[in-house]
Amino acid sequence: IFLANLIRYKRDGVQPNRDIVVALTSDEEGGSSNGIYWLLDNQPGLIRSALAINEGGYGLLQDGEPLAVSVQVAEKIFASFRVTARNPGGHSSLPREDNAIYDLAEALLRIRDFKFPVQINDVMRVSFQRQAEINSGQRAIDLRALLESPIPQEALNRLSQEAAINAQLRTTAVATLLEGGHASNALPQSAQAVVNVRMLPGSDPQDVLRTLTEVVANPELEVEYLGGGRLSDASPLTEEVLGAIETVTNSKWPGLTVLPTMSTGATDGAKMRNAGIPTYGVSGLFVDRNDMRIHGQDERLLKKSLYDSYDFLYQLGVELSSD
Repeated sequence: IFLANLIRYKRDGVQPNRDIVVALTSDEEGGSSNGIYWLLDNQPGLIRSALAINEGGYGLLQDGEPLAVSVQVAEKIFASFRVTARNPGGHSSLPREDNAIYDLAEALLRIRDFKFPVQINDVMRVSFQRQAEINSGQRAIDLRALLESPIPQEALNRLSQEAAINAQLRTTAVATLLEGGHASNALPQSAQAVVNVRMLPGSDPQDVLRTLTEVVANPELEVEYLGGGRLSDASPLTEEVLGAIETVTNSKWPGLTVLPTMSTGATDGAKMRNAGIPTYGVSGLFVDRNDMRIHGQDERLLKKSLYDSYDFLYQLGVELSSD
């Protein structure tokens, strides 16, 4: 879409007052070491800019109708931890109560049942306020309750049942990889699991490590930090950028709400922010709020949404590059 719009600018004779640079980077899903990290470390001058527009934001459809356009201005930070249980093992014909797989399973269930404390940052405070405006009934009441101090527990409990809301309220941890045992006729000598954590901006992985160790509550098990993304602050909600996005949004979808958001997944935006380039994830692509398929089976996109995004980003580029 970005390249197509560069061609379109040339064809239409658009004369921007700012340089428009398109950077297509590889490896975003694999850690970005050969993509944006390489570019920032080796050729930062090529992309040094006042701001960047990235993927990571999308529009929401409800019953097939546009509901809101989201703008990603922050994202949670990827971090992985490993929990390992060890045991002398033995022959499976002589089972014992102490068992590496059982010990690990119990630890993972404790992690499943644990909830990190709620922390609502400035970005999500604005987002929840605007989400309340486009919802109704109990859900709107609950979203407004998130702005209260203290937050009413009943509202928090209801909203925490929604995966998308829960992930924006707190740091989350979930087991994603599991390995154990070495033979079907032997007691396991070891079992281990990778626990993927998505930390709220400003979190310290060492604090998360201490918390997980306390939650596991078994000194015989080892909990270790494997690494993850670099901590990243939010991009500022400036009138220059947010105003331009709202102008273009209203020109295409009059009255539609623009939602600043914190992405629960990772993009190259965090790397750009850390390099001092305010980055905003917005695309004009719309997805059904009840049919999210990112990284899932049959991931798909409406054909109309693709063309809407093409026009939206074209207009946004003109708006941001003009006086």
